[in-house]
Amino acid sequence: MENYTNDNTARRYRAHVSILGTTQIHLRNPYIIAWWSAAFPGFGHLLMSKYLRGFVLFIWEVVVNIQSKLNVAMIYSFQGEIERAKEVLDTRWLLLYVPVYIFGIWDSYRTTVDLNKIYVLAEREEHQFNTFSIGALEINYLDKRNPVMAVFWSLLVPGLGQLYIHRIVTAFFVNIWTVVFFYYSRGMEAISLLFLGEIQKATDVISPEWLLFFPSIYGFSLYDSYVNTIENNKLYEKVQRKYFMENYQSASFRIRKGQKIE
Repeated sequence: MENYTNDNTARRYRAHVSILGTTQIHLRNPYIIAWWSAAFPGFGHLLMSKYLRGFVLFIWEVVVNIQSKLNVAMIYSFQGEIERAKEVLDTRWLLLYVPVYIFGIWDSYRTTVDLNKIYVLAEREEHQFNTFSIGALEINYLDKRNPVMAVFWSLLVPGLGQLYIHRIVTAFFVNIWTVVFFYYSRGMEAISLLFLGEIQKATDVISPEWLLFFPSIYGFSLYDSYVNTIENNKLYEKVQRKYFMENYQSASFRIRKGQKIE
């Protein structure tokens, strides 16, 4: 049940609150979104809540990367062993990887530019949208949360920051893939060996090609949870400001030219 249901009479809405999360459009830097798509295909789309495209591109990246041995080749390249890097690469998969990788960057940039234009129009129209949603499995509502706490939980385990700000779809997806990366990289086993002082065993047991996925998924989780906490807080303040102005502000109240509302 929602306190207000979008009836599609408006051309554009700024946000939608459902039991799966708060989805909103806001101004974004298209270059930053494109950068995240370059860092890991799918992340740029997930930042914009374009989940279906993001999931497809993310899974494509993992499958094709592993099959083409791209991460292994990168490791050899970092070590200066260029010939070994060439030997391990499987060009049958690598040639499939390149066009989709470029598409992900281009499409995320293009979509960001379009959504920025839509946001400007939606902001001017100022149509009402639901701010509270309750169902048999979950409750979601607009409120203010601490971005530092979102970052803290994301540092512990990627996805927890998204759970904190109620981005359920992203949280579930990131959590699942974090488990997959930990399992196949044998990261937890290596950490346990490090605590026991078995440094060589920890080094031998780790799988580098799966380990290289961690900087991307940790970085995305931190950035996504922080930025969306900030934007959700801004949205909450806008909704509250409008509500107070409509219901409590005196009809005779006027703002002088040049006066700012704090």
